[in-house]
Amino acid sequence: MSSSYNVFLILGAALSAMAAALHFACMIWGAPLFRFLGAGEPIARMAEKGHWYANFIAFAIGTLLAVWAAYALSGAGLLIRLPFVQLVLSAITGIYLLRAVAFPLLKPAFPDNSDTFWLVTSGICFIIGLVHLVGLRQIWHQL
Repeated sequence: MSSSYNVFLILGAALSAMAAALHFACMIWGAPLFRFLGAGEPIARMAEKGHWYANFIAFAIGTLLAVWAAYALSGAGLLIRLPFVQLVLSAITGIYLLRAVAFPLLKPAFPDNSDTFWLVTSGICFIIGLVHLVGLRQIWHQL
C-alpha cells in the first residue's frame, strides 16, 4: 500500500458504498424505500407481494456497487491491489459517466421511473463518475 492515499478515489468509494447501502436497504424496508428512491411502481408492488425479483435486483446492484467501492479503495491505496485495477477503474468511471448522459436512451426501457428519478440519479452518476475520473487520472502512471 502507498503512504499517500488518493482522496478522490476514497470519495468515489464512499459514494459507491452509500449507493450500495441504499440498494441493500431496499431489501429490508421493501416497497416504501423502493418508492422513495423512485424505482418504479412495478418493482414496489413486487416487493409488497414478496416477489423475489425486486430483492434480487436490489441485491445484484448493491453487490456490484460494493465491488466498485472496493476497486476504488484499492486504487486509492487503502486496500490490497485488486486484479486489473486500472482496467476495472476505467470501466467503472466510464459506466458512471455513460449512465449519466445516456438516460434519455434508457428511459423508454423503464417507463415507470419518474423524470425526477432519471434527473437525480443521472446527476449523482455524473458526480461519482467525475470524482472517479479525477482520482484515476491522478494515479494513472502508478498503475
